[in-house]
Amino acid sequence: MNFLEELNKRKTFGIISHPDAGKTTLTEKLLLFGGAIQTAGAVKSNKIKKSATSDFMEIERQRGISVATSVMAFEYRGLKINILDTPGHQDFAEDTYRTLTAVDSVIVVIDVAKGVETQTEKLVSVCRMRNTPIIVFINKLDREGKDAFDLLDEVEAKLGLKVCPLSWPVGMGQRFQGVYSRYEKKLVLFRPHGKQEEDKIEITDLNDPILEKYVGERPAQELREEVNIIEEVYPIFNREDYLDGKISPVFFGSAVNNFGVRELLDCFVDIAPAPLPRITEERLVKPEEDKFAGFVFKIHANMDPNHRDRIAFLRVCSGVFQRNTNYLHVRQGKTMRFSNPTSFMAEKKTVIDEAFPGDVVGLYDSGNFKIGDSVTEGEKLHFKGIPSFSPEQFRYVNNTNPLKTKQFNKGLEQLMDEGVAQLFTRESNGRKIVGTVGALQFDVIQYRLEHEYGAACDYEPVNLYKACWVSCDDDKALKEFKERRKRDLSYDKHGNLVFLAESAWTLQMAQENHPKVEFHFTSEF
Repeated sequence: MNFLEELNKRKTFGIISHPDAGKTTLTEKLLLFGGAIQTAGAVKSNKIKKSATSDFMEIERQRGISVATSVMAFEYRGLKINILDTPGHQDFAEDTYRTLTAVDSVIVVIDVAKGVETQTEKLVSVCRMRNTPIIVFINKLDREGKDAFDLLDEVEAKLGLKVCPLSWPVGMGQRFQGVYSRYEKKLVLFRPHGKQEEDKIEITDLNDPILEKYVGERPAQELREEVNIIEEVYPIFNREDYLDGKISPVFFGSAVNNFGVRELLDCFVDIAPAPLPRITEERLVKPEEDKFAGFVFKIHANMDPNHRDRIAFLRVCSGVFQRNTNYLHVRQGKTMRFSNPTSFMAEKKTVIDEAFPGDVVGLYDSGNFKIGDSVTEGEKLHFKGIPSFSPEQFRYVNNTNPLKTKQFNKGLEQLMDEGVAQLFTRESNGRKIVGTVGALQFDVIQYRLEHEYGAACDYEPVNLYKACWVSCDDDKALKEFKERRKRDLSYDKHGNLVFLAESAWTLQMAQENHPKVEFHFTSEF
């Protein structure tokens, strides 16, 4: 198979939602349809020892939430589908934002009872900034929830999306009988935990009296009226508009019951984009180019605690990535080769010989990579749009077992490399401060230090408002700033100078008193 055929076979997308909307369950069912797994994990049940395939960290299994992005690939209808399942919890939003730079389209999962929630709004706004094509999946139709039209209004108002329903529910909760697929012109009847393939009835004309036979007189009449309204009110589906981010198809279903998922998947593989071009500071990189280029959007320490491995996740953007080939690490300016690049099924890894645009490759890393790094065949490219945030919560971190100092330092360093938290060392007393976007990350760091590195830590509160990276072209002004503000200064893990402001007023005063010093709210200035 030639390069362009391989390229057009790929579909790389992310699944995003508010916590508990059923995102990880949907991922599982997509993998089931793709034959990638044989049985779905019991995501919600702690009594059953199975857990969701995509939640591979021990703390995720215990808490029942996703705290790291998982990468999974499977084949379906002759295509290679790459899914990036992201954390829904807001404390891990930074990981999700970065992951959205590596996908070509997204599926947004919405709980029919809760509607559009805050985290969904934030994530969709990031997608809309990039004009990422979006499909909406309204989940949990087997439970009572909001009226379908009210939900569509909410999606349009809160997410700013122009929707186009391609399936429509017949009833809800106790009265839920199935969905009518406008995309396939078929009625799919709901059988809890049943095999839905046996219950697909082709109905090209909703006025056909056969509809009453399957759903009853009143539901049939309601469905006809509602589909008429849809056809009058909502735009006709046009793939070009979807690819431009102008309209978003909507599907209804129940992921936990395996219902409505195949309709979603079949439509997705028909309409979702093949790998898209990527913007760099130098130029636009197109996937069909001959030469390989890619960027690191995630780093994960300890995917296998027995081997202490650290893996950099690289999105292939152009050309063909090949095993045992010399490539340029652009930031370090040095040549590297990778003898065992891997593809993923959550924590299961297989060594690959080549990868194409759209694929995500795992590179074993001894500490060379940072998030946002570019790897190319020689051209110096810097990929754009990989955000890094100033932390909002801070705590002193203490090693509570002096005999494990080596493990403590190594664990802290490797976990910080993942980008979910940042480490600052005070210049005045050498104390270590961890800064995060959300409080839950402190628990994750503590848990992983203990269970993956055999080190123990505790935290002390520290009253800080903001961490700002500092730069100054005037050596004399910088020296004066350092002398006067010594107790507020620290260094990040890369040795960059950071000003730790105790309050908004402290930051304002520092800016006014040191006009030649620049204060930055991201580390990539």
